[in-house]
Amino acid sequence: MTTVRIPTGWPVTEHQARAVQDELRARVVLHEPGPPPGTGHVTGVDVAYDDERDVVAAAAVVLDAATLDVVAEATAVGQVSFPYVPGLLAFREIPTVLAALDALPCPPGLVVCDGYGLAHPRRFGLASHLGVLTGLPTIGVAKNPFTFAYDDPGTRRGSASPLLADRDEVGRALRTRDGVKPVFVSVGHRVDLDNACAHTLALTPKYRLPESTRRADSLCRRALQAATS
Repeated sequence: MTTVRIPTGWPVTEHQARAVQDELRARVVLHEPGPPPGTGHVTGVDVAYDDERDVVAAAAVVLDAATLDVVAEATAVGQVSFPYVPGLLAFREIPTVLAALDALPCPPGLVVCDGYGLAHPRRFGLASHLGVLTGLPTIGVAKNPFTFAYDDPGTRRGSASPLLADRDEVGRALRTRDGVKPVFVSVGHRVDLDNACAHTLALTPKYRLPESTRRADSLCRRALQAATS
């Protein structure tokens, strides 16, 4: 497990954080298709908090994209690096997530975030932020649609409907299990939306949430418990 300190010069105010978002958002790449589903590595990242102790734990779990077997995993624990502000949650998580990714013994391939990319009030959620900083292809797969409108997709697995900000499609509501609530997929960096949805379906053979997210969620919770016990 890696221990992380808040980086020197890290934003401490909302104004500073928004300025960083504005600068980095211009670097997001939306026109690349991304790696083909079922090939190479897919890495899930997730975090868990203990707000009373001001501690955050991050996990990165690398899966073989073809078999979904675990190839490698790493964790990092650090101090929460920014106060809770809606729309700026990435600033609480990024240093520790980066440390977990850096600790991996192999290339992560596509990175799947438990959160948002383009489907974000400022069009720059964690998946986009992480992708720009690392240069890796990233997508966001969230449990809820944030503030965006959508029509309920069809009841069969694979059905999808646009996630809309006014008339702009910022993601998709995607049904990963028959008759089960959809997940909300958005582009992060260097992956298009069709491919992001295809990856999400490839990662959900049994459950609503991607295997990458499920495994990273379990690992970061264990890391947090070990760090705070």
